[in-house]
Amino acid sequence: MNEDSLVGSFAFSKAGHDKSRLYVIVADEGEYVRLCDGRLKTLDKPKKKRRKHVQLVKRRVSSGLYSRLCGMESALDEEIKYEIKHYYEKDKI
Repeated sequence: MNEDSLVGSFAFSKAGHDKSRLYVIVADEGEYVRLCDGRLKTLDKPKKKRRKHVQLVKRRVSSGLYSRLCGMESALDEEIKYEIKHYYEKDKI
């Protein structure tokens, strides 16, 4: 995994009406990132947000989804939803 890119990282929204919502970063565009949760913000229409308005989490999605997000193959919204659900399940343990 390329450590310079934020693609595939989990991030919480720090500002706006979606404050505290967990997303997966699907694109890194300099000052902005594109966020997806697979439900309200899909891969077809990701949310554009400034970097300063997101809190990065030190965990990333699985390597299979990461490679699909980087353009090797197309990813699915269901995979994003599964990863977010799995993130919350691991925190309960």
